[in-house]
Amino acid sequence: MTYQAIFVASAFLLLAFGIERVSSKFGVPAVVALIATGVIGKPMLAAFDLSIAGIDAAVPVLGSVGLVLIVLEGALDIELRRERLRAAAKAFSMAGAGFVVCTATFAFLAAFTLPLSFFQATLLAIPFAVISSAVAIPSSGFLPQSGREFVLYESSVSDILGVMVFFALLNSDGTLPGILNSLAGGGILSLLMAVSCAIGLTLLMLRIEGHIRFIPLLAGMFGLYAAGKLLHLSPLIMILLFGLALNNPTLITRFRPFRNWIDESYPATLREFKLFTVELTFAVRGFFFILLGYWTDLSTLNSLHAWITAIVVLLVIYASRYAILRLARVDLADPLTWLAPRGLITVLLFIATKEAIELPAYIDGTIMLVVLISASLTAVGRVRLDNMAIASPR
Repeated sequence: MTYQAIFVASAFLLLAFGIERVSSKFGVPAVVALIATGVIGKPMLAAFDLSIAGIDAAVPVLGSVGLVLIVLEGALDIELRRERLRAAAKAFSMAGAGFVVCTATFAFLAAFTLPLSFFQATLLAIPFAVISSAVAIPSSGFLPQSGREFVLYESSVSDILGVMVFFALLNSDGTLPGILNSLAGGGILSLLMAVSCAIGLTLLMLRIEGHIRFIPLLAGMFGLYAAGKLLHLSPLIMILLFGLALNNPTLITRFRPFRNWIDESYPATLREFKLFTVELTFAVRGFFFILLGYWTDLSTLNSLHAWITAIVVLLVIYASRYAILRLARVDLADPLTWLAPRGLITVLLFIATKEAIELPAYIDGTIMLVVLISASLTAVGRVRLDNMAIASPR
């Protein structure tokens, strides 16, 4: 079994690498190709009487690790400039508006069509309302720098907001005062933890020396993230702030006690850390989405109820997003409309929802259909951007 596991893991990584390259060449979303590979691979392995053990435990763990790395990778690409603060604020407001509109709409529809209380319906609605940074950030590479920054801020804030509200609901007594107390307490604690931990990790990075540097740093980061999750906080804020501080160290070194903490070797160290993060993110993301496809029960995708529900969800997502972006006069609104994929965070929150409330089996199929179709529709954004370039005067 040892060598079989090594062989399968190696094959997965090589397959994921090939899929990423081919997908980028032909403009196909890599996430869709990776999930499809897992879906196709399941019956193929079954034909040889083979299966992958421990899949139920592996998918949530890989998903959480992948989410952290993707947010970190995106934050490490951002240079904070005064002229971009307004654009960042707009992305934050768009994330909040989209989340509220989708959550309210989905909760109303779920309470109307399913035997759920409005509280339970809201809990179910949140996974569908969250933009997945794990899919959105890698899919935004075709956009100009301003568009990529918008997607990073918006999707990261959507993830953070979704996690905060979801666990505030899940850990409350179901009453409005209980939910508000849980949300306010969790938000304040999350922010305090994020700021203090991000500063500590950044200072460690500024002073770390020796050949072994990045693994201890990431171990500390993941440990703090896990501790935050166990306390039902939103430690993704910490990951975002940590990445921003690393790529913009003057946020910390402007203070007198830390002014001399950067030496001439820091830019080279930061470049090495970025490359290490990119490689690690690729490996975890590839494993997760292939295993997610393998994990999918194909019978749930054959349900007519699953398809109808998925179509309604997608119509709400893109109609509301188009209206919000237009009303806010966001630049590149046409291509950005299609950068609203559901993915890793949607799956993770849905797994937690299933543990809390009993749901019809076809909802499993709805989740996968929404993930696959919304990830595929990111390709439309590239087409819309190309059309804008052709239509614009030279």
